Amino acid sequence: MIVKSDAIVMKTVDYSESSIIATLFTREKGKIAVIAKGARKPKNKFSAFLVVGQLLEVVVYIKESRSVQTLSDVSYSRKLHSFRVDIEKMALMMTTLELSNQVLHDNEVNTPLFEFLMKTLVWVDKQSGVPAQLFPYLQLRIAEYIGIGVQYMKSDESDGGYLNISSGLLSPQKEDDHAERLSPLQFAFVKKSLHSANASVLRIVMDSNELKQLIQTLDKYFIYHVEGMKPRRSDKIFDQLLMT
Repeated sequence: MIVKSDAIVMKTVDYSESSIIATLFTREKGKIAVIAKGARKPKNKFSAFLVVGQLLEVVVYIKESRSVQTLSDVSYSRKLHSFRVDIEKMALMMTTLELSNQVLHDNEVNTPLFEFLMKTLVWVDKQSGVPAQLFPYLQLRIAEYIGIGVQYMKSDESDGGYLNISSGLLSPQKEDDHAERLSPLQFAFVKKSLHSANASVLRIVMDSNELKQLIQTLDKYFIYHVEGMKPRRSDKIFDQLLMT
């Protein structure tokens, strides 16, 4: 079966002396692995395209009995330039896509998440700079799109509260030993993120330690609700940016 689809490059691995195996998140077939034969050769038609974070239009030969499909053709659906030269954008993009890769099952079609990631990558590419607090916002949005979104219990409390990891409830009360206490700024950030789909949430500025703690708390949330979650390799780059 030949499938043509928009795709986001999520991961690439060198294979043999000349080929690349790429993990693609496609609109039509979900997350799939493809082999691009000869892609490591400079003059190969695939060599310039298979870069993590790029938005492509791909043609893939799919055989259901295979775990790795064959990439037949590729072109840009929209070429993103800044990820190749801006280390902060690259770190944010790699961390976001690694998280997305971890929470998606093979061949799982999730069109809303695909559209969200595609629009986010295009938006980030256009910005002159992106704040680090964009990542916890993206964590919360990704959780929503895979069906484990955090819910907010309305309250007059304004001095912080808890993320109750087992129930997914943001509230002033601690439900059990899995609850994580949030600072007032962290609580306000999560609360606003749950009710705002625009960049206004990025005006809530946390220091690097507070931001890192919030990211780690949200990672605990994913680990609790998504089987097989592992530490992200790209966090090493992202952590360095948080400390600058």
